[in-house]
Amino acid sequence: MNIIFFSRHSGWARQLNLARPLTLGVLAGLTLAILGSAFALGVHLGRGSHQKLMLADTVRFGGVLDEQKQQIADLRQHLQLRVDAMAMRLGEVNAHVIRLDALGKRLTEMASIDSREFNFDRDPPTGGPESDAEGVSAQIPDLSAMLAQLEQRVDLRESQLSALENLILARELKEQIHPEGSPVANGFISSYFGERTDPLDGREAFHKGVDFAGTAGSQVVAVAAGIVTWAGERSGFGKLVEINHGDGYVTRYAHNERTLVSVGQTVKRGEPVALMGSTGRSTGPHVHFEVVRNGRPVDPLTFIGR
Repeated sequence: MNIIFFSRHSGWARQLNLARPLTLGVLAGLTLAILGSAFALGVHLGRGSHQKLMLADTVRFGGVLDEQKQQIADLRQHLQLRVDAMAMRLGEVNAHVIRLDALGKRLTEMASIDSREFNFDRDPPTGGPESDAEGVSAQIPDLSAMLAQLEQRVDLRESQLSALENLILARELKEQIHPEGSPVANGFISSYFGERTDPLDGREAFHKGVDFAGTAGSQVVAVAAGIVTWAGERSGFGKLVEINHGDGYVTRYAHNERTLVSVGQTVKRGEPVALMGSTGRSTGPHVHFEVVRNGRPVDPLTFIGR
């Protein structure tokens, strides 16, 4: 096989015989050289692209890693805030428990209950058989639910104890306002409750109270807690002190030399309300003591005897 080359400018012609071994070798060498150069160039370009890709991947992975680190930091901060909030709630619940314990001790003392029965210095006794199921570690959501339930129980217990305290205080208040005792520290009974001869006109009359004779100027005290509803002159009684104790009870202290209280004033049992005298219809220093219940006079001796 021959290949002929022509030149347009000089008009010469050349012939190349491909059947010759030398020509074939030269062509094969050139072909291999071209292919080798192309392969080497491709490998070079491929290495450069791979390095660029690796660099880009490294930069991208570095950004992802930084983002993940920030997410971890945010998660830690969020968890810390939850832990702090739970610690604060635990502190509040513990403070409630301390107050409830103090209230329980006070109520136990007020109600005269055996402290061994209600011992607020120790946790209440509990127990039960061991469970066959395996225990599960508490998780943060579980702890939140447990705290919520504990707070509800504490609130319920606090309400119950407050109601008990109110009952005890009401019972104590009822005892305080119930007339009991004598209106004088020293003296003697000079006239009893009921029918008698009037000491001034000699007629039969009903005596609505008890008279205590004593020394002029000695103290007259309230026999129960209450509110002063009269403090001054009243016809027949002289200088009178009247105290409303609630629950239908009223007490009166008459013929005083001087009153020591004023209308609207709150007094306690045993507090001085007047000084003994002989004002009004009186034959000498004494205090006329009346007890009225629901508008009707009753015998004061039933309260003095208590």
